[in-house]
Amino acid sequence: MEVVTSITPLLAVLVSAVGAFFILATGEKLRNLRETWTIVAAVIKFALVVSLVPLILDGKTVEYTLIELAPGLAIQLKVTPFGMIFALLSATLWICTSFYSIGYMRGLKEHAQTRYFFCFAICLSAAIGIAFSGNLLTFFIFYEILTIATYPLVMHEETEEAFNGGRKYLVYTLIAGVVILFAIIMIYHLTGTLDFTPGGFLAGHGSDPMMYFLFFILIAAMGVKAGIMPFHEWLPTSMVAPTPVSALLHAVAVVKAGVFGCLLVILYVFGPTLLKELNLGLILAYVVSFTIIVSAMLAFTSDNFKQRIAFSTINNLAIIILGAALLTKDSITGAMLLLMNHGFMKITLFFVAGAVYVKTRKKNISQLDGLGRQMPLTFIAFAIAAFGLAGIPPASGFISKWFLCLGVLEAEVLFFLGILLVSSMLDIAFFAPVVYNAFFKKAKSDVIPRFDEAPITMLAPILIAVSITVLLCFSPNAFVNSFDLARMATMNILGAG
Repeated sequence: MEVVTSITPLLAVLVSAVGAFFILATGEKLRNLRETWTIVAAVIKFALVVSLVPLILDGKTVEYTLIELAPGLAIQLKVTPFGMIFALLSATLWICTSFYSIGYMRGLKEHAQTRYFFCFAICLSAAIGIAFSGNLLTFFIFYEILTIATYPLVMHEETEEAFNGGRKYLVYTLIAGVVILFAIIMIYHLTGTLDFTPGGFLAGHGSDPMMYFLFFILIAAMGVKAGIMPFHEWLPTSMVAPTPVSALLHAVAVVKAGVFGCLLVILYVFGPTLLKELNLGLILAYVVSFTIIVSAMLAFTSDNFKQRIAFSTINNLAIIILGAALLTKDSITGAMLLLMNHGFMKITLFFVAGAVYVKTRKKNISQLDGLGRQMPLTFIAFAIAAFGLAGIPPASGFISKWFLCLGVLEAEVLFFLGILLVSSMLDIAFFAPVVYNAFFKKAKSDVIPRFDEAPITMLAPILIAVSITVLLCFSPNAFVNSFDLARMATMNILGAG
């Protein structure tokens, strides 16, 4: 595979960081200019990321080394097909979330908007850094930057509940970071390298007990952000944050970084051959199956709109890890596709929850009666994305679940096919009341609601995100060849593994 040295990955990381300091310098008094910096940085980031796609599809790897600290130990950016999927998702959804945030923050006349947009931009720099990390050390640096930059967003409301949610988030994620650092030191001691390698690089280094130990502490630590039970507790409580932050946490950066990290550990650190020899893939598949079912059941217990969507996130991230853990061609492809497709569907759901709150100040599902007639476009988008998560067309969740089911059949463990089917039925069951209440229940008031959608800066991102997920259902390659990228990454992993 030809290696191309280019500064473009570094520019893609830095552009939002530079934008963040322009945002900070502009401040509250020139809010139109401040928000212009947000949009400009988002568009430039997207253009830089997309410019790398042809090179990756041509079979090349793009690298840029910032500094080499020791032999086999460098801070290095490397663009691979799998990293490109995460980068494309983050860059695209930042544009949508930027416009949506403007409508949300202005609609609610929120305080500390400069801090909000500044931290948001830093988070996106970290997300692209994670996507383009060439090794575990670089990944760790950006992973921890993301943790710190997200904290002011989680506690943005500055209420006691918000501070408690922020503290819980920090405790969970910083402890996990210490564990990851410990594992990184151990791996470097064993191998003399930390470079991500398709098919893994740990085979032949260390005893079997050592491999078991490293695998479980890395998956547990990455699983904190990915919401693997029992490390998920911070996630529902963080829903006290503003809705665009919840969207950032669930669809763009934080939990996606966690599940991205889990897949890197499975496919680029340990690799299919070693995991099959030690039976670790199958063990992990059973562990996350518990999370898949229990998180879906917990979704029923919450009347809070955003918390129900949050439990759905835990469910779907566990499905992504399940697909990777099965270690078959179609299951890995399905997992990578779901990583992207889930982002567009999930951000639609959170955008809808925020639009409803801005328009009506309603937070609970039991308060949504008749709102589908007032906000029909919003709730149609919700229905498409929600049922898409269950694998129902016309949303792209169908394509992801199709490949995951094929992967289960390849693995010849039908128990996991049952897990996927039961999970899909539970998805339908806990989202159906939202749609039913909105469209088919009579509003609490005797007055029939008039057509009254959220501001266009909020409605447009909802419609764009749901349109992309529909497009990806009928043409999986329509969005910058995302299917080809997933398949290429899979074949690289299995070819090397």
